[in-house]
Amino acid sequence: MNAPVKPSKLIKGATGDWEIVIGLEIHAQVTSKSKLFSAASTAFGGDPNSHVSLVDAAMPGMLPVINEECIAQAVRTGLGLKAQINLRSTFDRKNYFYPDLPQGYQISQYKSPIVGEGTVVVDMPEGDSFSVGIERLHLEQDAGKLLHDQHPTMSFVDLNRSGVALMEIVSKPDLRSSDQARAYVTKLRTILRYLGTCDGDMEKGSLRADVNVSVRRPGEPYGTRCEIKNVNSIRFIGQAIDYEARRQIGILEDGGVIEQETRLFDAVKGETRSMRSKEEAHDYRYFPDPDLLPLELTQAYVDDLKVHLPELPDEKKARFISDLALTPYDAGVLVSERESADFFEAVLGGLANQQRDGKLAANWVINELFGRLNKEGKDVTASPVSAAQLSAIVDLIGEGTISGKIAKDLFEIVWTEGGDPRALVESRGMKQVTDLGAIEKVVDDIIAANPDKVEQAKAKPALVGWFVGQVMKSSGGKANPQAVNDLLKAKLGL
Repeated sequence: MNAPVKPSKLIKGATGDWEIVIGLEIHAQVTSKSKLFSAASTAFGGDPNSHVSLVDAAMPGMLPVINEECIAQAVRTGLGLKAQINLRSTFDRKNYFYPDLPQGYQISQYKSPIVGEGTVVVDMPEGDSFSVGIERLHLEQDAGKLLHDQHPTMSFVDLNRSGVALMEIVSKPDLRSSDQARAYVTKLRTILRYLGTCDGDMEKGSLRADVNVSVRRPGEPYGTRCEIKNVNSIRFIGQAIDYEARRQIGILEDGGVIEQETRLFDAVKGETRSMRSKEEAHDYRYFPDPDLLPLELTQAYVDDLKVHLPELPDEKKARFISDLALTPYDAGVLVSERESADFFEAVLGGLANQQRDGKLAANWVINELFGRLNKEGKDVTASPVSAAQLSAIVDLIGEGTISGKIAKDLFEIVWTEGGDPRALVESRGMKQVTDLGAIEKVVDDIIAANPDKVEQAKAKPALVGWFVGQVMKSSGGKANPQAVNDLLKAKLGL
């Protein structure tokens, strides 16, 4: 039984509430130097037909040979998705004609995929999380590309992509809103990038989604689904789902029926349009590829790959929460991209006292560094402030050499001019004043000048903060706030 859907996830129609049911088929290009069944290069951006072997061009007598690295990448991905790894799988021929598919069939996996059922846990911005079931992951070869804009009357064919290894990751119909679908694809992309099995670059076509959408009255059986092919951005996935759900609800409320079909998303118009009636599996006449033996893996091979997996985002997030007492939100921000997590880990590694200053370092990375990078449209890999420089700034705050206010001034200098934070603090006289004698006169003067505030503070001790602010102001932010606080409480008898 499906869990009841939150009212906020339902769509209001003219005749009542509707529920969207979404399943995604993600096509992720495997990170490998050569193709799934040939030694041709997978490099992006080559001249048309410059990365094509005789196998990719389907020349007579050419036989496919499995690329072991592609198999390893698929198994790593399956392990990262907490999925069943099938030690025996087979490659099948999926028969259909298309001008950029020279063989007249695609080598794919049908009944016996390399990876079975798994789970992805997805966190939502509001703080709740949900699980998406993975139905399967199978390997298949990509087709080529038709170029329609090179000649007035003919289309050209570029076979550079022909034979490139794809992982098709099929989810169960567990998604109930476009927000959930976007969050799921984002999380899946993050996992793939952590694993290094797909670069997730949607602009280059490394990650694309076929989106299956149907609607139903809450609690009723699944409706007829339509598949929206090859959506290549997370934003477009959300737009395609919302448009398609509204389209289907409109038809059903007018008394019509949904035809099962394949559709395309027009990003310019923001709408889906019909492409063809949906094929069923029997239309493709799947049968085992006679040129490829069944793929048999040993448990030892799988175990060895598992041992060498990197720490994945969920585990890293849990470690940050338990070791550094970070909030789930802050930990989630830090692990959302592998580069961000690596940068933060480097900052942590440079701290003199990780236990004391780990949480402070997280605040600085998220608020000061990421905030500034976002403002200037920069990636963390292009940060003008290095992890070592940020570690030094956090150390200086943690040990009491500078205050948080001075640290912000120091960060600005390092961002714009560079330099060693410790040397800058020395050369520019930015050290915090901790000598009580040096700030006692300032405290006495402010108390003497504000007898009314003194009486108020005695009645309401929280008002001591006003005095702290005045002392900090007159010392140019260099007085140690804790020392000032202690001194004021003693002088005011609080």
